[in-house]
Amino acid sequence: MSILQFSNVSKSFGDTPVLRDIDLEVREGEFLVLLGFSGTGKTTLINMLAGLDTPSQGRVTFKGVPITGPGPERGVIFQNYSLMPWLTVNGNVGLAVDTVFPNLSRGDKAAKVAKYVKMVGLSHAAMRRPAELSGGMRQRVNVARALAMNPEVLLLDEPLSALDALTRANLADEIEHIWEADRKTCVLITNDVDEAIILADRIIALNPDGTLGEEFAVSISRPRDRGAMNHDATFKALRAKITKYLVDVGIEAKVEGTRILPDVTPIHGVPTAVAVAQSGLIENRFLDFSQLHKVYPTPKGPLTVVEDFDLKIDKGEFISLIGHSGCGKSTVLTMAAGLNEISKGAIKLDGRHVEGADPERAVVFQSPNLFPWLTAKQNVAIGVDKVYPRASQAERQDVVEYYLERVGLADAMDKPAADLSNGMKQRVGIARAFALSPKLLLLDEPFGMLDSLTRWELQEVLMEVWSRTKVTAICVTHDVDEAILLADRVVMMTNGPQATIGKITKVDLPRPRTRKALLEHPDYYTYRQEVLDFLEEYEHGAKPKPKPTTAPRAVAAE
Repeated sequence: MSILQFSNVSKSFGDTPVLRDIDLEVREGEFLVLLGFSGTGKTTLINMLAGLDTPSQGRVTFKGVPITGPGPERGVIFQNYSLMPWLTVNGNVGLAVDTVFPNLSRGDKAAKVAKYVKMVGLSHAAMRRPAELSGGMRQRVNVARALAMNPEVLLLDEPLSALDALTRANLADEIEHIWEADRKTCVLITNDVDEAIILADRIIALNPDGTLGEEFAVSISRPRDRGAMNHDATFKALRAKITKYLVDVGIEAKVEGTRILPDVTPIHGVPTAVAVAQSGLIENRFLDFSQLHKVYPTPKGPLTVVEDFDLKIDKGEFISLIGHSGCGKSTVLTMAAGLNEISKGAIKLDGRHVEGADPERAVVFQSPNLFPWLTAKQNVAIGVDKVYPRASQAERQDVVEYYLERVGLADAMDKPAADLSNGMKQRVGIARAFALSPKLLLLDEPFGMLDSLTRWELQEVLMEVWSRTKVTAICVTHDVDEAILLADRVVMMTNGPQATIGKITKVDLPRPRTRKALLEHPDYYTYRQEVLDFLEEYEHGAKPKPKPTTAPRAVAAE
């Protein structure tokens, strides 16, 4: 029996169509996931289910009755927390109870509040205010508040996207447990394929043109254990099928490019990017981290954040650096960039000690840090003009335009940065880094602020440009799939403080790589399990005793 229904629904904002010809039935008691790229109309669709928006054409109904506004039978959990900052956890949940159950006694209301606060694991924090809670805890309050209204349907609009990977996984598991207990109808909007498969009975893709795409039934038995999924043939096949579909409909073909990179040399003496790639020269220990330490002074005495970080990287190698939050990944990267003083030990690049920032070491941060009033071209040109002093203005311009074209911005070069999407801004940051023709490329969670599917697209862009330059690179990430996709070796760090290298896995997968091809490679999930096992061992801040690894593909830090 259907509980929610879209009948020939279209939605436009002005002259811009967002959703087109949507026919959809949501069955009572099912967990439906709508999966798609940013800009495909996912939030608009769920807003119409919530009664916060109306269709331009067609109708949306709840149990056959047109939805004309919000109602307590439809509980909504948004990406943003929307909590009252002056109220406690109990107070925020109590607002919902007071609104929906005004005739309950004070004691019954308190019991209902306590029930749902306990359900999301916040009884110990019931009297805390939002400012005293972590992001994950604030979102739990949102879940408790929605559940306390006792809705027939839960509508979840990317409720986990602002959370770190570990918190996101834990809260997704809790939502599944709550759904299992009450069997409420759930509609979840997400851009995360793994999250969709873990939670859904049925997954429907939203196409970039605002139409409904392919439907995928999830036949994996519940409860679905994340660790077990990595060995589940049904999960792997479904994951590959959904990924292939989304990549095919959502990631545009790469720009083939018409410009040729001029034969000019930057100030730090590195040959042009193409010449480096064609030369094929590999130098051992091109980048050498030797017994690296980082110590910060504190009122309680020195705090060692990173200890005995020892790693040798060959020229042209791509390293992924992964570990839980607070393990010192970014600290290592900023020391390599010369932006953070080394407390003990040394870093040598091409035989010389790293001292201070230098354009020979280009950095791409999580936020691209563009000048909003300058165009994409002007933002890239700032660095190029400084590192190619002997090149003509026309040659410098060719360098700028070559890399902007390579990252898919051929048609947006002259747009101000303020008018670009977050994904486009990060493309400018990547183009700017490569345009410096650096000896070393340092990437500090460069896609961490982007949705999952935009991240896929920019990973493809990064790999395509890197394959032409073969610049030595280190990428800090918390994403296991990203780490394996990009790297020649995955370097895993133990928890901080006193974080160090815990394990290194050599990724012997063919290049050039694509996400679709890797998901079908017989060794891919073996590598994935090695990294997952390590991260699980160090989950929740644990500090296991060091032990020798016998994994066949792991190599010890030198």
